[in-house]
Amino acid sequence: MTNTHDSNSQDSGIKGPAIFLAQFLDDHSPFNDLDSITRWAASLGYRGVQMPTVDPRLIDLELAAESQDYCDELNGRCAEAGVAISELSTHLQGQLVAVHPAFDELFDGFAPAHLHGRPDARRHWAEEQLKLAARASRRLGLTAHGTFSGALLWPYFYPWPQRPSGLIEEGFAELARRWRPILDVFDEQGVDLCFEVHPGEDLHDGATFERFLDAVDDHPRAKILFDPSHMVLQQLDYLGFIDRYHERIGMFHVKDAEFTPSALSGVYGGYQGWVDRPGRFRSLGDGQVDFKGIFSRLTQYGYDGWAVLEWECCLKDAAQGAAEGAPFIAQHLIQRADKAFDDFAGTDSDPGRNRRLLGLGNPS
Repeated sequence: MTNTHDSNSQDSGIKGPAIFLAQFLDDHSPFNDLDSITRWAASLGYRGVQMPTVDPRLIDLELAAESQDYCDELNGRCAEAGVAISELSTHLQGQLVAVHPAFDELFDGFAPAHLHGRPDARRHWAEEQLKLAARASRRLGLTAHGTFSGALLWPYFYPWPQRPSGLIEEGFAELARRWRPILDVFDEQGVDLCFEVHPGEDLHDGATFERFLDAVDDHPRAKILFDPSHMVLQQLDYLGFIDRYHERIGMFHVKDAEFTPSALSGVYGGYQGWVDRPGRFRSLGDGQVDFKGIFSRLTQYGYDGWAVLEWECCLKDAAQGAAEGAPFIAQHLIQRADKAFDDFAGTDSDPGRNRRLLGLGNPS
């Protein structure tokens, strides 16, 4: 089986640049089929593509879960275009694993039409989609997968009116009951399930991720898709987040943002459109994210997954953002050092000398 994480990538360190295709798919060439969009990505300098799994123009998820020949063909078509598949994504399906009834009608649009108005059937479909994605990822030679947790508790994120005792605990217990069987399937397939920490999800910061980890007994496949843009909008310390959770970071979205509060509105945004909000997503390099710090931290802790552009910007055109994204990521990639910079001044090991330097006698 071809392992796309080993092909077309650096020998060590972070892989990239890659691009998430979800924001670029449309009905016009070159964005309307797999071969065209992968050639487009390669022409801009991307070496990997992160693939959403709800659009059959890119992938037949059910077939990919069952057929090694089909997965080998997908990998071959991408390689012929000049890219590798970095990861699969089930963000939309993952959202449907846990939906508060207040959002039922809005989130019906993420599911096939025959499931609209049928929340239980929609949830079971979403759960099966995740399990298919686990098997498809293994057949494609992938080791990480990106998704959303969904949200049962988001309407209660601010404690007014005062939340009833036990509400949050029961919400996370139910979230764990729904996700635990899915996590077990990912474990069987040898694939990490990476939850994007994101506002609107029950897993939206470190505290909520830790609650979830407790509820799933520190499941080894429960990982994080790290995206600093959502942390800027929440005013989280995203570099400290890497320090605290680096062992659980399995995926990385390279996405920029800015936060400029005013007397008019702050982190809640005042129901304003994206252009007028204090927190706005921006093209790479146009926002406030310290990417030098992020790439340094991830390299320091040994992250060797992909750096994937997720392009969203309220001002810049998508084509310009995509063209600028590949060289931006490439300039931030760090080839991990294979020796200390001061080795030239080192001395050989001598136990006797070491004791003398410490003012100690010869060992008895």
